[in-house]
This record gives sequence, C-alpha cells and structure tokens, in this order.
Amino acid sequence: MTRYSRPFTALIFSALLSSALVGLSTAAASAQQAADAVAPEAASQTTKAFSSLSPAAQDALESKAQGLSTSAKDWMISAANPLAVEAGANILRQGGSAADAMIAVQTVLGLVEPQSSGLGGGAFLVWYDAASNSLTTLDGRETAPQAATPQLFQDENGEPLKFFDAVVSGRSVGTPGTPALMQTAHQKWGKLEWNLLFTDAIQLATEGFTVSPRLAELVASDTERLSRFEATSAYFLPGGTAITAGDTLKNPAYAATLTAIATQGADAFYRGEIASDIVSTITGAEDNPGVLSATDLVLYQVKERPAVCANFKDTDVCGMGPPSSGALTVGQIVGMIGPRLSSDLGPQDPESWRLIGDASRLAFADRGRYMADSDFVPMPTKGLVDADYLKSRAEQLDTNTALESVGPGTPPWDHAMLLADDEALEFPSTSHISIVDQAGNALSMTTTIENGFGSRLFVRGFLLNNELTDFSFRSHTNGVPIANRVEPGKRPRSSMAPTIVMKDGKPVLVIGSPGGSRIIGYVANSVIAWLSWGAGTASDLNLQEVVSLPHLINRFGSYDLESGTSAETLAAPLEAMGYEVNIRDLNSGLHAIAINADGSLEGAADPRREGIALGGISN
Repeated sequence: MTRYSRPFTALIFSALLSSALVGLSTAAASAQQAADAVAPEAASQTTKAFSSLSPAAQDALESKAQGLSTSAKDWMISAANPLAVEAGANILRQGGSAADAMIAVQTVLGLVEPQSSGLGGGAFLVWYDAASNSLTTLDGRETAPQAATPQLFQDENGEPLKFFDAVVSGRSVGTPGTPALMQTAHQKWGKLEWNLLFTDAIQLATEGFTVSPRLAELVASDTERLSRFEATSAYFLPGGTAITAGDTLKNPAYAATLTAIATQGADAFYRGEIASDIVSTITGAEDNPGVLSATDLVLYQVKERPAVCANFKDTDVCGMGPPSSGALTVGQIVGMIGPRLSSDLGPQDPESWRLIGDASRLAFADRGRYMADSDFVPMPTKGLVDADYLKSRAEQLDTNTALESVGPGTPPWDHAMLLADDEALEFPSTSHISIVDQAGNALSMTTTIENGFGSRLFVRGFLLNNELTDFSFRSHTNGVPIANRVEPGKRPRSSMAPTIVMKDGKPVLVIGSPGGSRIIGYVANSVIAWLSWGAGTASDLNLQEVVSLPHLINRFGSYDLESGTSAETLAAPLEAMGYEVNIRDLNSGLHAIAINADGSLEGAADPRREGIALGGISN
C-alpha cells in the first residue's frame, strides 16, 4: 500500500471529454466516431418500483427527487440500485467495513442490474485506509486468454470484425476478475465473516426481486441479441416474452453460485464445476466460440497498484492508473486548465467549456496514442502528467476559439517507442459504488461487464463480459504497433475512473460513474463542479446538485450537450467559438460521497439512474 505523502501533479477528473480527429489515423478516427454514434443506455429515474424499501431508503429516494443530498454522521453508501444499497447498509450496521459492504452491494447489483456488472465481469477499486492514512488501488480487470492472438477480432482477410459480431460471442469474453477482487478486498480490509456478506443477495435470488423499469426497458431494447443463446433467452425472455417492470424474477442458479462462493471462497468460481461451465459456455458459443480455458481462470490474479494522483485547487484527485486511462487523462486535462480556470468562470460560462473541451481533446489524443496495460506496453506514465509537458501542451489553449486540430504530444519518457493510434470502442454500460464506513475508510469502485448484457452468454445465473472488445481490433497501422492491441494475459485499456479526492491527507470526495469513454468527462465535470462551484463558492451547489448538473462532453472534436437541460443554451456560444455541437441524451450514473471538515457525510446519486445514497449512525 502506498503511503499518502508524495507530491502530486495534474488533476484527475476535470472535464475530460474529447479526442482529436487530426493526428489520429483515418481508421482510428472512424472507429471512435462510430463509438460516439452509439446511443448510451436508456436513462431511467427511480420510481415507485421500489415500494418495498425501508423508510430510510424511501426518504433517500425523496431527497434525490427534490435535489437534496443525503446526510449522515457515521457511514454512507451510494450505488445504482436501492436494493443493493440496502444490502450494503445492513453490513455496515453490523460493524462491517467498506470492503465488506462492497461485496454485499456488488452481489445484489449482479442480480438486479445484471446488464451492467456482476461475477462475470471485472472492476477497479480505489481504497483509502484510515488507520494507516494510505491510499492504494486493486486492479480486477479481465485478462485476455493465453490462446488469444492478434487476429482475435479480425476476419479471414485481416479486417476488423463489425463490433456486435465480436461482442455477441464467446471470443469477446475475458477472464473475469470481480470474484477475485471481492475476496482480495475482504482479505485486506474485511471485518465480518466472508459468508455473511452474501445473505441478502442469496435471499433475493431465491425468493425473487421486483424487476425495475430500467432493467425491463433494457431487456426490451435488446431482445434480438438476448434471444441468440438458449440460457440467456430462458431467463430474460421466458416463454419468448421479455420480462416487464413489476414482475417478480427469481434466479436460483445465481443463488447456488453465490452459496458456493460464500462457503468455499472465490476458488469455487475459478476452479471446479462453475469454472467448467464457464469454459464450456464460451467455447461452445454457436457460430463464434471463444478461446478462454480452465487454465486462464486458475491463473487469474488481482493486482495491487499505486494510485495516480494530480493536484487541483489545493486537493489531490486520485484514481486508477493503467490499464485504466481515467486518472491519467483527467489529470492531464486539469493540469492544463487549472491555472486558466479562474474563479469568475462559472458553470454557465462558455469560456469554462472552451477550456475544458480543448484540454480534453489534447488529453484524449495522448490517450489514443500511449495508454494501455503498462505490464505489456512501455508507457510514459510520469511524462504524461509532467508539469512542464502539461504547461507546454496548455499553451495551445491561449486563444478565444476552438482549436482547429489537435494531435498527440511527445511526453518525456525513459523508453523510446513508436506507437500508432488506438481504434478501440468502449460502450456506456457499467456501474459505480461509493462507500465510507464508520472507521473513516473510503472505497470507490467502478464495476462492469462492458456492453449492456456483456457477451449475452449466461451461465450459472450470471452474464459473462465482452471486455476483450475494449482492445483495438487492429494490432498495427501501417506496420506500427497499437499500444492497446490484443496479447495473451493482457488487460484491455479502460476509461473507468473510480476516484477519491484528498485534502490535507484526508478524503473529501468519493466518486465515480459508468458511461464508457464518457466516464472520464462525467467524473471530471463533477469533480470540477464540486471544487469550483460547490458548497462555500459563489454558486454554492450541494452535492446532489453537482451530480445532477447537465453534461457537456467533448471527446472527439465535437461537443455533445445533454438534451432537455440548460446545457442546450450553450449551443450557440460554443458554435460561435468554432465547435460542432450535438444535442443528445447523456446518461451518466454518478454516485458520490462528500466528507465534510467535521466528519459528517453528504451523499448523492445520479437522477439519470435508479440509485440512492443512504447513510446512518453506527450501532
């Protein structure tokens, strides 16, 4: 674990939102624009679907609807589904740690919102340990099978497959990391007995849970792909009809899987009958089988890595380094705009968004060129957030109009390497969990199976990921290797950005979001808003208001403005600056907790999804 004491450079989650088209190869630009065109998961607000919740959870729902944060004295959880949040709260009420509560939350999320995360996926976790005043991260990202080749996602002519032809298949499945990450976190920081952490999820799977409007909507919109595999269709489309909101859905197979893990540990997942069924499901996938083997499951390891941190407004914003691009890219953006985002520039000022948008374009250009799994590809990690490098890059922002073009820079590093631009697509499913426990430990974890419903392969009550499609489908461009190419055992690059903001050596904000490559912008916008426009500033926004702010996202050179919000009023001024503007749905899933100077807690959950923030007092 890394002691929190070293100096930090640029910030981690200001509004990083875009990637340059000039400076990228034509193929890379085309692929990224294709990703940009794919609609995000449908937005869905919390409704009466959760009428069976406790009075405290109902109050939390009401607070969110009114734009109010949830307040508590000792502990707080914010996550994407009320049933999952209540499961975690039950653990904290018993004296469990944030790591214990995360396991309860994750196992319920895998049941009630299976399209976003679960046992068949992976996760990144950032942990602040109150006893040692230290910060560390756990990498539970999926890995490519040992039998994977550079041609994994290419046709017989060496051309990249169409995206969904690769996704809905066995070949898209990487070795899951979530069960191993849960066990590693418990071994390091857990307080309660392991088997107690699965009680609520097993009970809900056995007795049934009420299908939420969000899950029903997403199933209905994906029936064609969900119907391709018999086990998947039988669960989500029983009798050929999609499940609907209000249905009671039971999952005895999931309950049995959880019971095995609860009694035998994560080995029950990675070895034996469950592992055998996972492999046979992947290799037996009709038309497009995969190559993951029992050996890949046995060999899987969670990796503890140092946090990547950057400075902004007297705080250190810390998150997940490679194979995530989140912390580095946001750090670059904030490092560039920090000296230029003056206190008189507010959230409605187009100049704020010009700075954020063009800094994002510059940062995303570096992301596409350099960022990948640093265990496999030499990366200029320090150079990308080097103060002098960011200062020189930021000089391009000293204008009054949008940059005509941007490209990757040449950060300092100790290993000469020629790399081509990436072409990977990354889709906007995923989920986020933020927890602060009564001891002051803080956990930020972003968890995913990648695309909504992952590979669509369903085994033992859970879906398998399609995480390998986060690799570039091409391995080289004009003979030059792409950093994020497929290699055996490698972890695909991610945009997941679980974040803990530190001030004077203590956490002050725990935050993260789903959203594919938009994650970086969602988290960055919210961190900037909290630190620049939050409580005590001229704007004086509470945390719920910060999380609910309209989104403005600029990843690839054009500005996406969230439809139906006040962001639309910035369209004309941004166009006058030279930006192409698109009005579109932007569905984040931000879950945040602020820790005040007196130790009290403030929680917020994104109104675009079904989650809540719930806090309490220790028994």
